[in-house]
Amino acid sequence: MVSSPVILITGASSGIGEATARLFGKQGFRVVLAARRLDRLQSIAEEIRVAGQQALPVEADLSCFDNVQQLVGCALDEFGQVDVLFNNAGFGRIDWLETLDPQKDIQKQLEVNLLAAIWMSRALLPHMIARHSGHIINMSSMAGWVAAPTYTVYAASKFGMRGFTDALRREVDVYGIHVSGLYPGGVTTEFGQKAGIKRKTGFTTPKWLRLTPEDVAQAVFDLTRKPRRAIILPWPMRFTIWLDNLTPGFLDRLIERNFVKPERE
Repeated sequence: MVSSPVILITGASSGIGEATARLFGKQGFRVVLAARRLDRLQSIAEEIRVAGQQALPVEADLSCFDNVQQLVGCALDEFGQVDVLFNNAGFGRIDWLETLDPQKDIQKQLEVNLLAAIWMSRALLPHMIARHSGHIINMSSMAGWVAAPTYTVYAASKFGMRGFTDALRREVDVYGIHVSGLYPGGVTTEFGQKAGIKRKTGFTTPKWLRLTPEDVAQAVFDLTRKPRRAIILPWPMRFTIWLDNLTPGFLDRLIERNFVKPERE
């Protein structure tokens, strides 16, 4: 009998990770949930089990290399395989660079948003290469295409994720392993509260452009059914990328006049 596929989701205790875990459980996947909040993971895992599928919650601080190794070991010991790795864990500290704490805001952000995904992928690749099968889906952001003021470190991590995703895809395609990047705009999660965003202008993503965690989770599932290099969500965000590529000077002046100067005053 063919066993059901396994997805390992980091940052699975809330938001996009939580929605993705629930969706994949409903779709018949065995689910490995990883994050620091074990109580939340256990609650979500129990919902998946009650619905008839297997789930493994694993407490892990992904900024710690040993935790990454232990997480991958637990997943393989429990299920014997990982078919999909969703590198979703991440957070933001959104403020002017000179106000960010060097360790808590800068170093930690780069560790969780970028280094953890690299470590996770590196830990699972020997397993996927041996099976000539697997799919790595990396959570980036529109900030990985267009770098906005107050997003310096967050954008650095997401630009890094985009570069990592493209390079890794070209490394492992020969083994039948897919690598995809996900680039959402604003999503209605805990991100804004945790990021400490404080703006005089009140500037934010318009409601009609905001995504739900379920929207992004569906995009992740769609990628597993039809692998693609990248998905940009929602589709109108492509025009922002186009504008930044073709008229960067105009966009610089627009942002400075309407955002930076009012916020700096």
